[in-house]
Amino acid sequence: MKIRKQEYGNANMVGRNIELLRKERGIKQKDFIAKMQVMGCDINPTSYSKLEGQVRSATDKEIYVISKILGVKMEELFDKE
Repeated sequence: MKIRKQEYGNANMVGRNIELLRKERGIKQKDFIAKMQVMGCDINPTSYSKLEGQVRSATDKEIYVISKILGVKMEELFDKE
C-alpha cells in the first residue's frame, strides 16, 4: 500500500475516510475512479487525489457515488472527530 506523501488538507471532511475505506477494500485509485465514471461522476485522477487528500471540496454527487461504490451510508464517510 502506497504511503501518502503530503499532509491532509482541510477542504473537506470525507477524504481521509474515503481513502481508508477504499484501501481496506483493496481497490486501486485508478479502478475506483473508473467505477465513479461508470456511475456518471466525471472525475479525473488529479481531482480525485485532491479529494482524498482533503485539498479540494467534495460535491454532493461525488459523496453519493462514493458511498454507493464503498457500500456504506453517506454519513459513514464523514470524519468522526
